[in-house]
Amino acid sequence: MQGLTSCTTCSRKNTDGFDIPEVTREGDSELPVNPSVMENMVGNIASPIEMASLIKSLNVPFSQRYLATTKNVSNYHTSHEKAFNLGIFGCDLGYLNMYGRVSLVLDYISAIKNLADGINVGQFFDFSTLKRLATNNQNVDSLVHISQQSFNKMDRYLQRNNRGNLSILMVAGVWVEGLYLSAQFLKERPNEKRLAESIAEQKLMLDQLILILNNFSREQYIANLLVELNSIKSIYDGIKITIEIGEPQMIVVDGMLTFIQTEVSTVHYTEEQMQDIISRAEIVRNKLIK
Repeated sequence: MQGLTSCTTCSRKNTDGFDIPEVTREGDSELPVNPSVMENMVGNIASPIEMASLIKSLNVPFSQRYLATTKNVSNYHTSHEKAFNLGIFGCDLGYLNMYGRVSLVLDYISAIKNLADGINVGQFFDFSTLKRLATNNQNVDSLVHISQQSFNKMDRYLQRNNRGNLSILMVAGVWVEGLYLSAQFLKERPNEKRLAESIAEQKLMLDQLILILNNFSREQYIANLLVELNSIKSIYDGIKITIEIGEPQMIVVDGMLTFIQTEVSTVHYTEEQMQDIISRAEIVRNKLIK
């Protein structure tokens, strides 16, 4: 079966303007990644809230069984493991927040605080406020906002202090868990075309993620991670995405007229490719969080 999706967008998820440096050649030292590249990367990756919002909008019921267990936190010893799984738990926290499951949030914010302290960014995670909001069943929107704000601060700090390897690992963790959760819910709702399209569109983000990770491939943990991500990429390589520039539109922003460029993207995928992504995403994610 051929899947097609057409989406007219004025989205921030525009791949134009990415100035990704060449991958380091064997024998070269690692090159620092321009902070603007990382900021664009983080800005373009589908956030945990966007992923969870899509799943919820499709009336997919909440399920705890797909979330990563916080019992594994003590198994993560290196800074690489901690950064990657910080992203995993951050994605799960976004999912819990979106569904308002504040009774489960405490375990995840505790796990995140533990891992964040382990890579010396815990000062940017507003643990006390999040704990108070979760304990008192207070405003879920505030819980969501402060969670996202805390992750953004941690990411910016890592980027600006020459720890881009940990920053991109955190982003990779978010991406892997987001793909895994989406794939698991698609298994339950195989006819949810919007969810399948969203998974297919991750081809673009995966390509960008691998390009930046390649810059740190001399680090063994990241080299191993790249092997796993490339196993997913080999499936995505068969998916085609075409983008057609649409007519510009005039809108009012802050009381002034401005023009925006629209585009129509079409994703071509088969049912077999989607099933392969679902299967591989599950294998890779479960291997990485052990």
